[in-house]
Amino acid sequence: MGESGSAGGASTRTDTIATSPRLSGRVAARAHHSPAAALLRRLEPFFAIGDVSGGPLLIATIAALAIVNSPWGGAWSAAWDGTIRLSYTGHAIARSAAEWVNDALMPLFFLIIGTEVKREFAKGSLSSLRTAIFPVAGAIGGLVVPIAFFLAFNAGTATAHGWGVVAAMDTAFSLAIVAMFTTRLPDAVRAVLLAFAAIDDVFGLLVIAVAYTASLAPAYLLLAGAAYAGIVLLLRLRWVAPVPYVLLGLLVWAGVLGSGVHPTIAGVAIGLLLPTAPRLSERRFADRVEEPLEELRAAQVAADEAPDDAAAQEHRHRAQKRLGYIHEMAAATDEPDERLVRILTPWVSYVVLPLFALSNVRIHFSGEMVAQALHSPLAAGIVTGLALGKPIGFLAATWIATRLGAARLPDGVTWRMVLGIGGVAGIGFTISLFIAELAFADATQVEMAALSVLAASLLSGLFGYLMLWGAASRRTEDAE
Repeated sequence: MGESGSAGGASTRTDTIATSPRLSGRVAARAHHSPAAALLRRLEPFFAIGDVSGGPLLIATIAALAIVNSPWGGAWSAAWDGTIRLSYTGHAIARSAAEWVNDALMPLFFLIIGTEVKREFAKGSLSSLRTAIFPVAGAIGGLVVPIAFFLAFNAGTATAHGWGVVAAMDTAFSLAIVAMFTTRLPDAVRAVLLAFAAIDDVFGLLVIAVAYTASLAPAYLLLAGAAYAGIVLLLRLRWVAPVPYVLLGLLVWAGVLGSGVHPTIAGVAIGLLLPTAPRLSERRFADRVEEPLEELRAAQVAADEAPDDAAAQEHRHRAQKRLGYIHEMAAATDEPDERLVRILTPWVSYVVLPLFALSNVRIHFSGEMVAQALHSPLAAGIVTGLALGKPIGFLAATWIATRLGAARLPDGVTWRMVLGIGGVAGIGFTISLFIAELAFADATQVEMAALSVLAASLLSGLFGYLMLWGAASRRTEDAE
């Protein structure tokens, strides 16, 4: 597999993987004012406000590990295991605090993922059929091969049921590593990673629904389906007010939660519905506000020249009405998916993901645990499944798909970049820990699985970084 570009030859595009052009410029400007410019450039993507960032999640993970292994570890775990009960007219839902984080907050993270992947498929780097098939093929390989690695060590054992632990990746950490190469890789790399992550996580959620859901409640599934159909209907009617969408979205979440399926899949499903085009184009906006702007100016002049306060107030009232109209027209030029992501992203990066780490990371380090891990088929299956199975499966499946003519490498993307994407895809955290909790009833097995996921994530992150660094360096040399 050579360092080839897209099927159409070497790309001449200068687009980069910048989280946004404005953010990229801000990073560069800040770095010039600091003697630690290179370090700032590396760290900024981990704490970017405009995108889901892995820095707060990393800090929360380290903090959780420190607390769990301190004398206060028992009290800390007990606090997260405490039950929080919600009830209304005879109906009640009781969950531990950690479960509420997983069930009520994490769907917001997956809502962002579903929204962004739809955007890439609708109008981004994956908008053509063959480039869209590329991450789909990779996701299939990234599911099948890791599971095969896991079962190679665990088939026929009591831990074989945990094969789903290696099914999905952690999007926040992987995106943060890719974003470290802000100005040195094509934007299609992030698009492929996003699409792969979304499809991979959907596979993981389906694994939960099929393999780790003890029972299903059809009535709740019908509720979720009806609410979801309601959202589709409102979108077809071009309904503008957000309140009905929020209420129906909550019903979708409640229906999925009550059905027994993990509610994070509700976030992805709703994200895939959000429109990627504005209700009003910029040209139509300019046409529609031309006359109201003239009326606004006239009302302001009239208010300034009014003979008394009552007349001035009347003219100001007319000006406010024109401003309200212009404001609504301006809001209509905003793309709904971008607006939602812009609102949710800071909360997800700095609240939701850190709370997830604080409530779910409970690994007790000890010499005995590490020694057990070195001889454990469960640990071997998870580490090889994530650290080897993900990159091998992603690379092999996409290579086969392109050779068969079904898929095409996105512009500017090389096979080394693809291997780097597969590498960071081996970082397993959110869904992996979800599934570990569901798959194993024994607390020791859960802890062993979590330790193995952490080890595999460190190896995968390092490998993915080195591959992407090499690809970025090669691209810089070719440009010179």
